[in-house]
Formats: sequence, C-alpha cells, structure tokens
Amino acid sequence: MAEAAMDWTVNKNLSDAGPVLKIEEVAVAYKVRHGEIVAVQNVSFEIKRGESYGIVGESGCGKSTVAWAIVNFLGANGYVKAGSIKFLGQDLVGKTGEELRKLRGDQIAMVYQDPMQALNPSMKLGDQMKEVLTVHRGMSDADAAKRCIEMLDRVYMPDAANVMKRYPHQISGGQQQRVVIAMALLNNPALLIMDEPTTALDVTVEAAVLDLIAELRRDFDTAIMYITHNLGVVARVCNRVGVMYAGEMVERGTVEQIFKKPQHPYTQGLMRCVPKLGADKASSMLYPIIGRVPPPRNRPIGCIFNPRCDYTQDRCIEERPQLRDMPNGVSVRCHFAGEIDPAQWTPPEELKLPSISGGDGDNGEAEPILTVNGLKKYYPVQGSSLKDLLGRGPKRYVKAVEDATFSVKKGKTLGIVGESGCGKSTLIKTLIGLEESTAGEAQFLGFDITGDLSTRNKQLIQELQMVFQNPDSTMNPSYSVGQQIGRPMIRFGTVPKNQVRDEVIKLLQAMRLGENYYDRLPRQLSGGEKQRVGIARALASSPNVVLCDEPVSALDVSVQAAILNLLLDVQAESGTTMIFIAHDLSVVRFFSDDVAVMYLGQIMEIGPADAIYAPPYHPYTEALLSAVPIPDPTIQQKHIRLEGNVPSAISPPSGCRFHTRCPRRHLLPNNGKICEEELPPWREIGDGHRIFCHIPLETLRTFDPIITQKEED
Repeated sequence: MAEAAMDWTVNKNLSDAGPVLKIEEVAVAYKVRHGEIVAVQNVSFEIKRGESYGIVGESGCGKSTVAWAIVNFLGANGYVKAGSIKFLGQDLVGKTGEELRKLRGDQIAMVYQDPMQALNPSMKLGDQMKEVLTVHRGMSDADAAKRCIEMLDRVYMPDAANVMKRYPHQISGGQQQRVVIAMALLNNPALLIMDEPTTALDVTVEAAVLDLIAELRRDFDTAIMYITHNLGVVARVCNRVGVMYAGEMVERGTVEQIFKKPQHPYTQGLMRCVPKLGADKASSMLYPIIGRVPPPRNRPIGCIFNPRCDYTQDRCIEERPQLRDMPNGVSVRCHFAGEIDPAQWTPPEELKLPSISGGDGDNGEAEPILTVNGLKKYYPVQGSSLKDLLGRGPKRYVKAVEDATFSVKKGKTLGIVGESGCGKSTLIKTLIGLEESTAGEAQFLGFDITGDLSTRNKQLIQELQMVFQNPDSTMNPSYSVGQQIGRPMIRFGTVPKNQVRDEVIKLLQAMRLGENYYDRLPRQLSGGEKQRVGIARALASSPNVVLCDEPVSALDVSVQAAILNLLLDVQAESGTTMIFIAHDLSVVRFFSDDVAVMYLGQIMEIGPADAIYAPPYHPYTEALLSAVPIPDPTIQQKHIRLEGNVPSAISPPSGCRFHTRCPRRHLLPNNGKICEEELPPWREIGDGHRIFCHIPLETLRTFDPIITQKEED
C-alpha cells in the first residue's frame, strides 16, 4: 500500500524556460457548402516544459478542436483561419504535411479517450509500439523491442514482455490506455496531448493513470495539455487551467485561483454542477446551467454566454467582451467579472429544482419493496479441450454474482459501486429479468423474480423498469420519440389510447423537453436528451422500481446535474424506488440513501450512505474513496492504490475474494493468512451498516478519514 502524497509541483528551472507550446488568438474554421463555420476563435494560452495545462468545458466547446489544430488533424475542410500555434518557437500553421508527420509521434504525441482508436486491432501490440521507434528513430527491431518493454514497465504494465505478443482485444481497457501512453512516450516527446484519457476507466484504474501522468510529467519534463470535462481530474493533475465555452477561452488561471474563486459566470456554473464527495441530496443541491452550448452557426453577437448567464445586461447582448487580466492574475472574458460575487448567487426563477423527499420511506418504518437473499448468477464456460467439447470435462462457471443479500424500502435509493466486472450490471439485469438467477431468492411486491422475463406476468414487468447506460443501444432509430415513450403506455394499458399523446407530452415536459420533441427521431437529439427520453420511457408505465445502470456516466457535468435533479423530482413526486449504479462515488453519495460496495461478485459493505463514506469502512471501500478525483485542490486525500488486476470470476480467490489486492491484510496475524483460507464474517455496525471482513471493527475504526483539509501555508 502506498500512502505517500504525490508531488505535483513544477520544476522551477523548467517553468522559467520558454513555452513548449504557445497558442495566440487562434481561430479554426471549416469550409461548408455555403461558406465556412468558425468552430474556435480567440484562443490563447501557453504550456511550459514540465507543466500540465487543463482545458475544460462542456461538449461542443471546442476543446478537442484546439488539439486537432495543433497536430493538423482537422480534416480536408478544416483549417486554422487566424492566429499562430508555436511549438518550441516554430509556427506550426502553414507547415507541410510531411513536416508535421515528422513531429507527430516524435516530439508531439497524443493519447485519445478511446485507446482502441489509436490501436490497430489486427496487429500485435509489440509491432505497433516498435513501429514508433523504427520509423522516427531508425532503431533496429531488437533495440526497439527492448525499449518498448522498458516503457511498458515504466507505466506499470504487468508482464510487459508477454503483453507485446498480444492483440489489443486481449488486454483490459486500463491496460490498453497504458499501452497508448507508453507508445506516446517512447520518443520522449516535448508535448503530450491527452484528450479525455480516463473517462471510460474505473475509478481505481483512473487514479493509477492520473498518478502515472504526474510521474511522467515530473520524470520526463513533458509539457501536457489535458482535455477533460471532469473538474476533479483537473484539480488532481493540472497546474493551470483554461475554461472554454462555445469556441472561446473564457477564463485562464492557476488551478488554485480558478477553484478557489472562479470569476467567469460559466466557470462558477460548472462548479455548482458537481457533487462534492461528502455531499448528499438532503444537505446540498446541484444547479445545472440552463440551456445548452450554442452551435457555431448560431452564436450570439455579444457575449456568447449571455443567453445562459444569470448576470446578463444590455451590454452583454450588444458587445463581445475581451479577455482581460484581473488583479489576482486570472484572465476573464466578462464585462462584469470584477463585480460578480459567486457567494451572493441565487438560483434563477426558471431553474426548477427538485423537492427532496424519500416518498413513503421518510418515516423509516416502510416495508422493503424489494428483498434479495443469497442471490447468485453463474454463467457456464465452454472449454476448448477435446473433453470439454465432448461434454466430459469439469464444469466451469463465471461466478458473476455471489450471495447478494439486501433490501430496498419504498421511495429510497440503493447505490451500487465497484470496479468493472464486479457484478453490478449483472445483478440488476438478473433483477429486471434479462438474466435468470442461478440460486437464491428475490422478492418484489410479493412476487418471485428469480426467473427470466418469460416467467413474469404483465403487471410485474410494468412495475419494474430500467434506464440503460447507453440510450442509443435501446432506442429504435426509425421511430419517433413520442412513439417510443407511448409504447409502454399502450402495452400495459396504463393510459387510454386516445390519451396517449397527451400523456407522452406531459412526460416530455416533466423531462424538460417539451411537445416539440414528440415527432423527433433519436438522431436529432443530443446525448443528454436521449438519456431523458430513456428515463421517460422507463417511467411511462408508472413503475414502482426503476433500475438505473450508469445513466449519467457519459454526460457533461451540467447535463448530469439536470438528470440527477430530474430523477430526484420523479422520486419525490411518485415515491419511486431506485437502484442506481455509477462509477463516480461522488454521484452515488449525493443521490443514494444506502450504498452497496461490490467486488468480484460479492457485496463487501452495505449501509446508509453517510456511514459508508466515513470510518469504519471495508479496505476496498477505503481504496475506492481514495481514488475519487475531488474538484477541490485544497483537499488532502489519502493515497491508497490497489495493486494488480481484478482476479478472474471463473476461479475467484479462496477465502475473501479481495485478499489478493487488500492493502490492509498485514494488520492480521501471519499477514492475513486467514483471509486466504476462510470466508470473512459479516461485521454488524448498526443501522443496517455491515462489513464483510476479517479485520475486527475496533481496528477498522482506527482508519484515518480519506479526506482532510490542507493546512494553510
């Protein structure tokens, strides 16, 4: 277990040197049939060697377009219309394709959000990595292979030599991202551009990758441009930050300056959208930014943020503000930045906020609406040996869910957290009936729901609905929004046929969409709008329980806040019970009444949300909490990282399934040998809080809190 704090400081000698990258008043345009579209304009910033510069903003703000402009990946119709992009003093604008090709992959490298975009699925990883060195450095194949293995070791890739022999699909997503990072660093580039490199990763893998980025910046003196919409990641890995909105840079400053006192109304709005790790729905509120980022063709004449700004005046509508330096060193593109006090902000009247209520469960005496006892889900595995093919080999199973036991009261929310492959989605798919359980009991409204959908009657299906992570995969592209929401109403007869349209429109309005969305097709909606339609469809049958599988993980912070508020409103008005899966522990803490922590198919800890986020907690819960990026640079967070990968669910470890990665097993006699041999007991803390661990409660209570406030200098 490593608990030493990471060193995020910039080498003073390096920071005093000239910038590696200097962008001045850059505008990027795309040629279209009737002229051109200016996607980015008036963007200026610089990055010095050994420094990490964060670019943040909602989708459509132009963050990635700036990155593409640097490496000239704008496509055949894209070009830099104005300004200069200087790399180590040389202007890249106007460079020939051959000159830029020599720079890309050598002195400038890029890491993408989806590592599979950068990896060739038909080539072995070693061949792809060696190509970087043989092409740009003229190395021999043997020397290139040696260098590649050394770099894979440097990014903590287990069994690096064998990874070189594998294809991309044969390693995990986190390992794919490490390969891409290692490939990007092979030539020790002066500039590393990272475009949302951790968005799709587990919180523990994300933490390891962010630690790695900090080490690489320090050890390789690399200048890093880090693009993200996650403010917590910016607070963890960046020194300075630029906030972009609708193609313009609206605020620049150090991380401490921007997070301590944001001065542009847009930056302030982003901060109000993010749940803090210790916040819950009863004591705090999320305030989404009204409206959406305007498309390049339809940007306002004056301040581009004025249609969504709470401080708009006539001057904002008529005159475009310039980026100006404030007394504290922050640069802000706002006419009234010096006069705005974020502490005095009040929500605008048109912002409808949820009324927080637990429905019928408020009195704490409500009966559980859903009860699960010892639920198991195993998947048979077909071996490849002759005995297996003949059906004579030993039967093997993926033990996806093991002895899950919990209950959920009406009107309450149970949050489920854990790494990928821990069984979260399998658990709720079994409850919804998409999978048939292997063993155990599950009772919903007195009905047995352990069978698949074919064993359920219409009423049971009506009362138990699901919101999926990716609405695109569950929406028919040929049917309108209104038809898809209305279908459950017709199917279950909850509304007379002649009233379906009116009820769908009411539901659309409740989702903050409106009647004009009724006839739209899925392709005409944004990601956040599609997710709202998915929620509306799940609610169309007036269910008692809604199962939510990562419904906000891919959304911008403002859209995420709006969706969470929407779900809270639904729960308060209808007393709906929810099971909520997410990999963001801050979101789960804010939204849930109770939390279950899963690891390799087993629930390791379960109880009230406030109890889960403070000692005593299971060592796995402790590690998850220490990995969460917190959008506050004044917070001191314990540094606990899990070593190794999650074991195979086909042959899980004996005893406690977590013992192979547990950072606390040394607290037990014989280095926790009992953890290898025996199943842990359930430790009852009280009020429904239980921990599945061999470590005594007295010891668990001595763990320090994960989060403390940094002392003022």
